[in-house]
Amino acid sequence: MVDTVITAGVDGSGESMAAVDWAADEAVRHGVPLRLVHAWLWQPVDVPIVQDRDVQERAAHGILRDAQTRAAQRHPELECTAAVVDDTAVSALLREAGRGRTLVLGTRGHGRLLGFLLGSYGQQVIAAAEGPVVSVRAAAPDARPAEGGEILVGQQGSPRESADVLEFAFRAAAARGAGVRAVRAWNLPPVQAYALGGLEAMDEAGGPVPYEEKALAEALAPWRDRYPHVPVAEHVELGSAGQVLLSQSPGARLVVVGRRVRHAPVGVRIGSVAHAVLHHAPCPVAVVPHS
Repeated sequence: MVDTVITAGVDGSGESMAAVDWAADEAVRHGVPLRLVHAWLWQPVDVPIVQDRDVQERAAHGILRDAQTRAAQRHPELECTAAVVDDTAVSALLREAGRGRTLVLGTRGHGRLLGFLLGSYGQQVIAAAEGPVVSVRAAAPDARPAEGGEILVGQQGSPRESADVLEFAFRAAAARGAGVRAVRAWNLPPVQAYALGGLEAMDEAGGPVPYEEKALAEALAPWRDRYPHVPVAEHVELGSAGQVLLSQSPGARLVVVGRRVRHAPVGVRIGSVAHAVLHHAPCPVAVVPHS
């Protein structure tokens, strides 16, 4: 999973401009180009109002010019391209995410107590994207950029299931000279698990906590070897994965979570862990799909 380009979705809002800033910084860190995309589809409405296609099209291109100028001022050396895509926002963004690149979207702030409002477009894109999607919220006017914090990553399942998520986190940490804090949350198994041998495996490990610690260590082992200069902290805690991750998120520079790819009869879903973190984490959140 190596980015050839970082893509930011732009709609002219302050949130999308925050996404442009983050995407530009990330492109420079990884030494790849930045691509800016604005979806605009001419759809005349059947109401008695004045509609001018040329005016709206110029406005769409103007949004992109502003974003491209912003990125150039931030990083003059950065290679940056921009495109107005003749499509609906969700369809255009999903196509961008499906090209094996990281897609960056803006998130609207929604207060300290309620978390951050993820727009309907963002939810649809994150739930169905084939590649990683990073959600970035607009910083408060007096906010300081997060420097020196760790990359927080949630590890679930087997080493194979969490490989893409951990790879994203370690690459992000290496590009920033930061450390990784890997979190594995666990719950007591249901009664049925004891009959299926779950108790025996935990007894062999010395109890549920050593069992979970071993599982986390095994998942991290190949990434420690691949990124020996990235400091790693391990955290295992009883509780829901979303709550445990959020408890560790203050001070983090980025939270990385996985989204299992499942095509349910009623469509795709973000998942409870990603949903909780996307709405309440105080920093950017990367959602990485995995099988």
